[in-house]
Amino acid sequence: MSRCPFSRWGSVLRLTGRATLPPRLESAKAFFDLIGQENPSLRPTPARKERAFRAIRSGGTLPLTRPELKYGCQLAWRQSVRCIGRQFWKQLDLLDHRTAADEEEIYEGCLRHLRHAFHGGALRPTVTVFPAADGEDHGPRIWNYQLSRFAGYRRKNGSILGDPMEADFTDLCLRLGWKPPRQKSPFDLLPLVISLPGRPPRLFPPPHAETVILPIRHPDGPYLDSLDLRWYAIPVVSNMLLEMGGVRFTAAPFSGWYMETEIGARNFGDPDRYNLLPEVARRFRLDRSRRSSLWRDRALVELNRAVLHSFQKAGVRMMDHHSAAQSHLTFEKEEQKAGRKVRGLWSWLIPPLSGSTTPLWNRTYDPTEYSPNFLPQPPYSNPSSSLS
Repeated sequence: MSRCPFSRWGSVLRLTGRATLPPRLESAKAFFDLIGQENPSLRPTPARKERAFRAIRSGGTLPLTRPELKYGCQLAWRQSVRCIGRQFWKQLDLLDHRTAADEEEIYEGCLRHLRHAFHGGALRPTVTVFPAADGEDHGPRIWNYQLSRFAGYRRKNGSILGDPMEADFTDLCLRLGWKPPRQKSPFDLLPLVISLPGRPPRLFPPPHAETVILPIRHPDGPYLDSLDLRWYAIPVVSNMLLEMGGVRFTAAPFSGWYMETEIGARNFGDPDRYNLLPEVARRFRLDRSRRSSLWRDRALVELNRAVLHSFQKAGVRMMDHHSAAQSHLTFEKEEQKAGRKVRGLWSWLIPPLSGSTTPLWNRTYDPTEYSPNFLPQPPYSNPSSSLS
């Protein structure tokens, strides 16, 4: 077994029960063993291993070649327990920006990611890798949750205009000097906040030119038109940690494409997000006098229909939740054929709409996370301490 569950450095000690190498060397060895078994063209020579181990012993991290990095990113997607779209892991494109020297170059790399991934609406799964963290886990950070995201403005009456999930981050951007549009709306793009170790965070303009934003309209008529709903085409997650072989990339934005429930059920429907179900139900004249009328369920379906219709009309790639669940089932069969066990977080793999109608509902999964992988990492520092 060459894959390793995570400790600080992804050590395999929990599997072998004995320590033969320091943790970083152990992680590098496990990574070399894994890619060598799966992809013989990447199998390192003894000389390559010796050079890599020498670099680690001298205080560095595993020096990855570009082919090793790309395959490691693909494995990280394949092993991500939170993702339902893993069938396409071999299609992941790598944009290698490990030589980015400052915040400006990281910002330009983020804009390049958005342009590359959109691909005229035929979205390309993409990861952009910036310089790795040093031995103390100090590395560049993109403070945004996603490269494209809408602001949440706090009003004096306690309500929020826009996305409540982004209210704290919007406050931070304002303290950093962001000037929002004079006429604020629920769908104003946030700026990017980027930092390097030992430096204060820096604010960069919202990626307006690179972010494709789609109007959300209902296929059966103008029910939602006056709400002027919209959403961006590509979800580029930018705040997670990419780990492989003991190397930790603290800035590695990655993207695939949306499943419609991520927008219709969660972003638009959740009470602590845009909370649109009551208004949608009102516009469709649903009976809201009693819960048993299932008005929430019916409004949720109409919102998701609108999202699917709008993306399809715009020619932007998206999957409905039934197709996504079937795709994951295909992925599981492919992995079983390859002799690998699929791990997953059930609560993330089951769609938030009609989950029991999908083929994943009655399945169980081991949620153990193996390296390489995309992992949560602590969010940006407390704004007051960061700006002091």
